[in-house]
Amino acid sequence: MKTDSIEKRKGKLILILAVAMVISVMNSTMFNIALPTITNEFHLQPSQAGWIVTGYIVVYAIGSVMFGKLADKYKLKNLLTVGLLIFALGSLVGFLAPNFWFVLAGRIMQAMGASVMPATSMIIPTRYFTPETRGRALGITSSATAFGTAIGPIIAGLVTNFISWHYLFVISLLILLTIPFFRVFLDNEEGKMKNKTDLIGAFLLAGTLAFLLLAITQGSFLLAFIGIVLFLLFLWRIRVAQNPFIQGSLFKNRSFSAGLLVSALSSGIGFGIPYLTPLLLQGVNGLSPLLSGLVMFPGAVLAAILGRKGGKLADQKGNGFVAYTALLCFFVGYGILSIIAGASPYFIMIVLIFAYVGQTFIQIALGNTVSRSLPKEQAGVGMGIFMMMNFIAGATATTLISKALEIKGANFKINPLSLNYNSLNYSNIYAVLAILIVIVTFIYMMNFRKETIKGH
Repeated sequence: MKTDSIEKRKGKLILILAVAMVISVMNSTMFNIALPTITNEFHLQPSQAGWIVTGYIVVYAIGSVMFGKLADKYKLKNLLTVGLLIFALGSLVGFLAPNFWFVLAGRIMQAMGASVMPATSMIIPTRYFTPETRGRALGITSSATAFGTAIGPIIAGLVTNFISWHYLFVISLLILLTIPFFRVFLDNEEGKMKNKTDLIGAFLLAGTLAFLLLAITQGSFLLAFIGIVLFLLFLWRIRVAQNPFIQGSLFKNRSFSAGLLVSALSSGIGFGIPYLTPLLLQGVNGLSPLLSGLVMFPGAVLAAILGRKGGKLADQKGNGFVAYTALLCFFVGYGILSIIAGASPYFIMIVLIFAYVGQTFIQIALGNTVSRSLPKEQAGVGMGIFMMMNFIAGATATTLISKALEIKGANFKINPLSLNYNSLNYSNIYAVLAILIVIVTFIYMMNFRKETIKGH
């Protein structure tokens, strides 16, 4: 009876986490849809407006590690409460924003608080579920991520078209409703780590990311040099600090390091869906924010439905099976998009299904692989680093894509089958992403061959 009660508690906890993940992901995807409107309203360049997404991701990435480390030290329920309250404050700043800089400030404050969610989404399955059932738990959270990705553009389109994009910040406040439930269903266990958090290391890493991404958007060698110096100082800090922000010893775990690399590359590739596709549909096809959201909706919904199946497959047939399925879907999706970019939105809608399913399945496979490679006492910080690397890759990909879109007069085709010269930049970007998928597949094969054979 007691076992049944514990299992029911776990089931309720993972459902509450799924609801919170839906709202958290919506908060990211909604602003991707609204980005063209914000760009026009404040007369911004694409690389400037991209910082509404990139700035959010940089802070989100650092915060995911910070909260991951704190989760090894404090009660998870208390961290969630504090994080979501900071998120709410940022939402209010963004809602009342009179100019671009206040919008950016609101988004960064949102990211500071919302970064508690990615660490939580990995820590709860790792702490509360056995390795044999963890795939199902990760399947539920990945489905929630896909569903948030699906409905985010629809809601953003409706709000942007008929009210104002400012109200997207109000919708994000719904996540506050999950706080009481987390406080009921999470236990009172505190982490065993009592070391102080290395704020200097966190500052150096955040500075490295910010300056290197700024160097890309501004085309500045000076900013790139500052970023490299900060990165070298960060590496030095890892060596000399007693308890560095990121433990160098973690990277001696080959499965963990390889999983980080493959996951980061896959996440960067995955940003071709939520960031690039709305710009294509609105900029080339001339669709409204609402219609572009509707085009993206079916693929994301199907990925959400199949996410639970992907989790079960990871438990039954192994992470390798799910990973190769994901990479194949990714390649088919981006390969065809590089051909039909700028063609009928109905064709794009169908092809997006492959890309969305690939994105969801790769999250399940790699989240499961990396979580199993970590001892319990390093689960918090390890999964925090895992999520941080994904978001760093996303920020980098967003920045590079926004700069690539500013290229004028490009007349060469990476994919010779590309059909539409008006969307050549988009076609070339999708083609590059397809090539990267082949490289990621090769890296995965080299590092996880045994796992694939054994089905673990």
